Amino acid sequence: MRLDHVRRLSGPNVYLSRPVAIAHLDLQGLTGHETTDHPGFAERLVEALPGLATHHCAAGRPGGLLDAMARGTYFGHVTEHVALELSGLIGREAFFGRTVLAGAPGRYDVVLECPRDEPPGSPVVERLVGVALRMVTGALAGPPPDPAAELAEIAALHEAERLGVSTAALAAAARRRGVPVHRVGDLNLLRLGYGRYRRTIWAAMTDATSAIGMEIAGDKRLAHRLLADAGLPVPDGRVASSPAQALEALRDIGGPVVVKPVAGHQGEGVHIELTEPPEVVAAFTAAAGGARPGPAAGTAANGEAGGARPGPAAGTAANGEAGGAEVIVESYVPGRDYRVLVVGGRVAAAAELTAARVVGDGAATVAELVERINADPARGEGHDRPLTRLALGPAELDLLARQGHRPGTVPAAGEAVWLRRNANLSTGGTSRDVTAEVHPEAAALCVRAAGTVGMDVCGIDLRLPDIAAPLPAEPGAAGILEVNAAPGLRMHLAPHEGEGRDVAGEIIDLLYPAGTPSRVPIVSVTGTNGKTTTVRMIAHMLELDGRRTGMTSTEGVYVGRRLVHRSDASGPRSAEMVLGDRTVEAAVLETARGGIVRRGLGYHGADVAVVTNVTPDHLGMDDTESLDDLVEIKALVAEEVRRGGRVVLNAEDPASAGLAERPAVRDRDPSVRLFALSPDAPVLVAHLRDGGAGYCVEHGWLTEATGDRRTRVLPVEEIAGAFGGHAGHVVANALAAVAAARALGVSLDVVGRALRTFEPHTRNPGRGCVYRVGENPVLVDYAHNPAAVAAMGAFAAARWGGPDGGPDGGSGVAVVTLPGDRCDDLVVETARTLAASFGRVVVYEDEDLRGRRSGEMTRLIVRGLREGRPDVRHHPAGDLKGALASALDMAEPGEPVLLLYEKLQPVLELLETLGAEPEE
Repeated sequence: MRLDHVRRLSGPNVYLSRPVAIAHLDLQGLTGHETTDHPGFAERLVEALPGLATHHCAAGRPGGLLDAMARGTYFGHVTEHVALELSGLIGREAFFGRTVLAGAPGRYDVVLECPRDEPPGSPVVERLVGVALRMVTGALAGPPPDPAAELAEIAALHEAERLGVSTAALAAAARRRGVPVHRVGDLNLLRLGYGRYRRTIWAAMTDATSAIGMEIAGDKRLAHRLLADAGLPVPDGRVASSPAQALEALRDIGGPVVVKPVAGHQGEGVHIELTEPPEVVAAFTAAAGGARPGPAAGTAANGEAGGARPGPAAGTAANGEAGGAEVIVESYVPGRDYRVLVVGGRVAAAAELTAARVVGDGAATVAELVERINADPARGEGHDRPLTRLALGPAELDLLARQGHRPGTVPAAGEAVWLRRNANLSTGGTSRDVTAEVHPEAAALCVRAAGTVGMDVCGIDLRLPDIAAPLPAEPGAAGILEVNAAPGLRMHLAPHEGEGRDVAGEIIDLLYPAGTPSRVPIVSVTGTNGKTTTVRMIAHMLELDGRRTGMTSTEGVYVGRRLVHRSDASGPRSAEMVLGDRTVEAAVLETARGGIVRRGLGYHGADVAVVTNVTPDHLGMDDTESLDDLVEIKALVAEEVRRGGRVVLNAEDPASAGLAERPAVRDRDPSVRLFALSPDAPVLVAHLRDGGAGYCVEHGWLTEATGDRRTRVLPVEEIAGAFGGHAGHVVANALAAVAAARALGVSLDVVGRALRTFEPHTRNPGRGCVYRVGENPVLVDYAHNPAAVAAMGAFAAARWGGPDGGPDGGSGVAVVTLPGDRCDDLVVETARTLAASFGRVVVYEDEDLRGRRSGEMTRLIVRGLREGRPDVRHHPAGDLKGALASALDMAEPGEPVLLLYEKLQPVLELLETLGAEPEE
């Protein structure tokens, strides 16, 4: 077997509302083979991976996979389950899998769930599938290879790229509150909310965290000065830049003292309770080595630094020069260590901290006790787990020696042997929740400290005899040691002792207080035809309603009617672009098939979903072989509407109307709004009879209907771009747009005004636009499938004459090119449909052949034209310019010329050179 490639669908997709990866496998020599063709295979594989015996498979119960292998199943399916099992073994939460045939025999897509915030570029899933393939193929003839070594590498990679504990808790808290969450790359940087409600959070730093406050918190010297000026208790301290100055500070302050870097973090370089000059000199040397400018932004951002500070070292920016290495020598405050988390001017949680230690049992050595504690799965490296693994480095060995121990000594039963004096979690310490015990005086002290430094979220490190008691009056009996920006949340989320606190929720509530929205209204529009026009109409309505609107379409990304990114912007990346813009008040997203298939949706939960129609197109692409396949893809837009949202469907298109009955749509309990050109459309009539809402054309008016009630919106003849109602497809698009806009509360007056002013050449370029070139109207459109071409033919016949209006029994001359990536049958059918309306056709090929050979598309189009009309007159042309010139020469005065194109800009430039004038 061979792994060809892996692609990731990061947004909601046709398989799951969560991310998936799709591994494309070629079974090669195992094509057609089943597990029963290889005796002993299943037994050998399960012996190597016993967890496979618990897999449910389609049976919905443990043992389902074993039954499937006993009956006989294909090896792509087995690979799926092995990959999921390996994923679980490295602690990666992924439970969903599916294996589907991918076109040719022996080719399968293995769909595997991915953790929600796994980086899009993560190599983990590809490596897991690679290990799975080697184990499956290895088990065919003997024991599969032992995956332990490679799994250890993959597990380390997974640990390194997963969100830190604090950031993961913040993401989870936001999602519980319905706030959209998007991780930026592999950082611990989260974008929350949509549009104008977008907020950003980097670990426990918010986008409202004061940069000045961060600088102050990172400079212990400056922070102490400001706290002392505010009358808050801080240790008596001095700044020393040499051993001599450190000793002078010891003499001035009197022992015991603490020596620490000016800009240190996570307890690095902190030396506690020193009394002797040699100790102070050694501590100065060690602390000065860590007194370089503070951590880069990535340190705090990545996480869970518990006081790491982004940006330049404190003092560097403020003082304008780097200076030499400096340390703080300050008085030692006796008592217990506490960390108090202040969020938005109130105490959110408090924990008592205990430094890293082991407790003897009279038999195990210090090293063995450390190893025993580190076996706790809650302990990990860095900040990725609730607790940090204990170490036996130089600082720990030094402290052990001061207590008369070495790694190999055996402490007495019950003897506490300290590995660290500082009580940081990052150096192996533990926490006990004391939130409920905090005395009001201690709480007020911490809140004042946070306010003095100017922090919205911070951790206050302080020492007190007892946080549950009133503050002691004696000088030096209590002290604020530090104010930590970007505080780690681990000690509060999952304390070693006591109740965990939802501090992540407190921070999210600070960003989004009760009643504050986190998302702007989203309209998602899909369908085979009419998407772009409908999107543009809806966006125009919302703009006239006073909402700054972000819009995506095949022509680009627009914000407030300004083009901000030119591209075919109908996929998830463009949706994310709009929803990430903090000026956007409403979003209208064209959501095309290709983006759904290749990357999933770029949003979670639309307020309104519109499906204009589903007719054959793109068949043969991305394993889409039938209309039913298209329905499955486009149905996702209706299925991913918010609970209680609105779904707008075409009552005259069976595929669109049928989406209302899909279980996944019904599960969202949406309000369904139907539209139809005819008020007598059976599906619409039944819907209205049941009290539903709908939109139709009745007595020449766009009409809003609810049950038996009718409200006129606008005369059809007043719709700009509908040419007096002759362009029926434009009228249908208008109905869909009205339904969506009304679902968002846009008034009928605004809706009517928007449709009257929806001038096609400026607001809907390239879609049903008519120009006058000499004596002939030129109808420009992007029609490229049978339904769209039929609509153009009907428009031309209605606008410029009946089917016998031209000299060859057609409504003018057609200039046609079609996309080369469509399957042969669809190209032929589209040309056949074109011939039903046009007896004279000029055929040209676009510069981008999309993988076709030169002349191949012309031959297919001509074949379809002849099948549709044997007497059709068709002429080849070398390019767009020659094609239009030939068509204009063939057309009688006043006859229309239909111009179908692939790229709009060359068409507009050509029309300008011909002196074309817009026509309404």
